Amino acid sequence: MRADITSLFGLNVYTNLGTYVGKVDDLVMNVDEGVISGLALSDISRDFFDVPTRGVIIPYRWVVTSGDIVLIRDVVSKFRKKEQVED
Repeated sequence: MRADITSLFGLNVYTNLGTYVGKVDDLVMNVDEGVISGLALSDISRDFFDVPTRGVIIPYRWVVTSGDIVLIRDVVSKFRKKEQVED
């Protein structure tokens, strides 16, 4: 996939099943190799990420495509926080 990397900033990120994950805030890039290795997301869905931080970094290999939004594989569901079982 080739695109101007600045076009990714601010895009909403969804799984290929349509679930909102977050918003692209920054990129993790290997400058020596000229490849993007990750997406730094802000405004993350707390349904998926139970972390004390305001954002997360996801591997770029999860990205399926980008355009008006970024679609990633639904591997994020494995990070979904566990529902608490009521006693």
